[in-house]
Amino acid sequence: MLLSGIKKKALRLAEGLELVDFGFALPYTWVLIEGPEGKALGVAMTLPEEVQRYRNSIDEPSLEAFIERADSLNVIERTLGIAAVNAVSQYHLDVSNLPDVDVVELVEGFDRVAVIGNMPPVVRALREKGIETLVFERNPKLWDRDTYSDALEYVLLPKAEAVIASGSALVNGTLEMILDRAKNAELIVLTGPSAQIHPELVKGTGITHLAAMKVVNLERALLGLKLGSFRGFEEGNRKYVVRV
Repeated sequence: MLLSGIKKKALRLAEGLELVDFGFALPYTWVLIEGPEGKALGVAMTLPEEVQRYRNSIDEPSLEAFIERADSLNVIERTLGIAAVNAVSQYHLDVSNLPDVDVVELVEGFDRVAVIGNMPPVVRALREKGIETLVFERNPKLWDRDTYSDALEYVLLPKAEAVIASGSALVNGTLEMILDRAKNAELIVLTGPSAQIHPELVKGTGITHLAAMKVVNLERALLGLKLGSFRGFEEGNRKYVVRV
């Protein structure tokens, strides 16, 4: 399984790093770690519509314990696990020389693009360029007239020439299916704060680019997370794109 492979690689990257703090919260679950080179913050989108009456099996929180749950069927454990994987990834990832390219620019030249997770600014920009855009969303609250249920990804993704997938696909466990059904796509971008994963962890999966955010102002980003603020968190970040 994709997540099982990711966690094994992430556990090796986690050697010598320690858990500092964490929070299962809205809008993002977050994990703060520290190593000889300093601190790093990883996040994962919290999906309240996925949460049921789960009991967290982690009695003693640690970085390794969180990463071990990255492929858990318990969405709370999985969300903490992905945030921990992202924290480790960010610790090892130098983005200083990586470009800040709008994700829409990456798919220019393609006629049919699938967007996994309704991202209105991205969708609007694609359609303004005359690109046929197939939008899929699991949460009915985020549907509009031109949004498909994610149940139709299985049928329609093989027709996509390029795919822009929210990093939340890591959190809800659908990324493996998306990659399998999008095998005809020449370009697959994982985007958003939840896509902070290190490119080495997804090499060979079919993902071609990661368009994510690096925390550059740790205090500001942490305060935003603790206050439940999208904007407060993102103001402490720098966007980047990296080829896998």
